[in-house]
Amino acid sequence: MAAPLCLQLEFGGGAELLFQGIKRHHVNLPERSIPWDIRQLLVWIKENLLKDRPELFIQGDTVRPGILVLVNDADWELMGELDYTLKDQDNIVFISTLHGG
Repeated sequence: MAAPLCLQLEFGGGAELLFQGIKRHHVNLPERSIPWDIRQLLVWIKENLLKDRPELFIQGDTVRPGILVLVNDADWELMGELDYTLKDQDNIVFISTLHGG
């Protein structure tokens, strides 16, 4: 069994508006039979945190284009993107680079 994980999730650049304006969330992911990765984290975020307009954050099984994802201050592209296996105390940051005009 994969142990439960404690993570810090941060939302910025306007993405926090989809999460009731709250920028930082300390979350505890439940124990499960397979390790957590970012793909499953996005499903969990959609089901548990995302209150408004999920289409502005999620597209298919990933984040929408224009949302920068950092894992412990590193671009998730360097970490395996959706397949990155989450570790206890990871800090995952989602920053919207899209701005309305």
